[in-house]
Amino acid sequence: MKLKKILPQFLTLLFIVLIFGFFTMNAQENMDTRGIEFGFGFLKQEASFDIQFSLIDYDGSKSYARAYLVGLLNTLLVSAIGIVLCTILGVVIGVARLSPNYLINRTASVYIEFFRNIPLLLQIFFWYFAALRALPMPEDASLLLGTSYMTIKGLYTPAPIWNNFDVFLISLIVSLVIIFFFNRYAKRKQEDAGIQYPKFLISLAIFVIIPAFTFIFGGVDLQWSFPELKQLAKTSFTYEGGVGIPPELIALTLALTLYTATFIAENVRAGIQGIGKGQKEAAASIGLTPGQVLKLVIMPQALRIIIPPTTNQYLNLTKNSSLAAAIAYPDLVLVFAGTAMMQTGRAIEIVAITMATYLTISLSISLFMNWYNKSIAIKEK
Repeated sequence: MKLKKILPQFLTLLFIVLIFGFFTMNAQENMDTRGIEFGFGFLKQEASFDIQFSLIDYDGSKSYARAYLVGLLNTLLVSAIGIVLCTILGVVIGVARLSPNYLINRTASVYIEFFRNIPLLLQIFFWYFAALRALPMPEDASLLLGTSYMTIKGLYTPAPIWNNFDVFLISLIVSLVIIFFFNRYAKRKQEDAGIQYPKFLISLAIFVIIPAFTFIFGGVDLQWSFPELKQLAKTSFTYEGGVGIPPELIALTLALTLYTATFIAENVRAGIQGIGKGQKEAAASIGLTPGQVLKLVIMPQALRIIIPPTTNQYLNLTKNSSLAAAIAYPDLVLVFAGTAMMQTGRAIEIVAITMATYLTISLSISLFMNWYNKSIAIKEK
């Protein structure tokens, strides 16, 4: 019996190894025939191309490894912003779908049906080529909210200038650690003794008060750099100071957020509707308000239904960010699997690195979400 279980698995593994080995040897023979070298030494070579948007110091004299890092950070940036925004919007729209108010309910339904049925690439094109291209030139832009400028070249907004930023960063980390242990303590007290603490308000106070002390006692100082219009040439203008957010990043973030939020909203709706009506009625019968019923009874149970399909949407958003190449946002695909591959001709190495990178990011997201899903699972006693 044991052999019958092991033999099919062994044969399957052997078949996969043989297939992989065949293609590897075939690729090696073809490369030897054409005189193509295989290796990753090219990563140390000078890239010789510029990247218009980078979170780290970069110019054409840097290496291909540095260009890879720039593309990776840009991919992680748009993915992280998109995940946060689509989660917030998806939860709001999902709850609105179940609202007894007809206007709110219908508006949420129209939003979902509209954005999820238009191809994502087309939405990216709309925001970039239609919406953002209709904005004024820098010299014609009006002041937005008293501090920023929204132009065809992007959003220019004030940038913070920190003194002793490391002290402030440490205070934020300490605050998050304290909030984590406080919430664990509050949850245990609620389960064991029925004592309910205002976790959100206390957590917010910790997150604000501890970093605030660094301004008083830690020597932390914060100033702001505001964008100012400067003329480069007779007909060319730009902004100096502050920080500029390129239109490619704005368009890609908007499209990914609005598109993915529709699926998360449906996950939230399905999760809430998966909770028995009797539990809602029982919670209401003991005097809980609708908001308390949603927060204390429905959502903690609904999360166990919501999280697994929502994890898939996070992964889809991260992978869909590769569509950034269509509007020239310098993500990993455009910078590394695009420009760098065309210059070096190292297709196998670069595609392999890019695939491994996306696989690592996706597995990291899955591991975190699976851990969170397990942490909120009902534990049998």
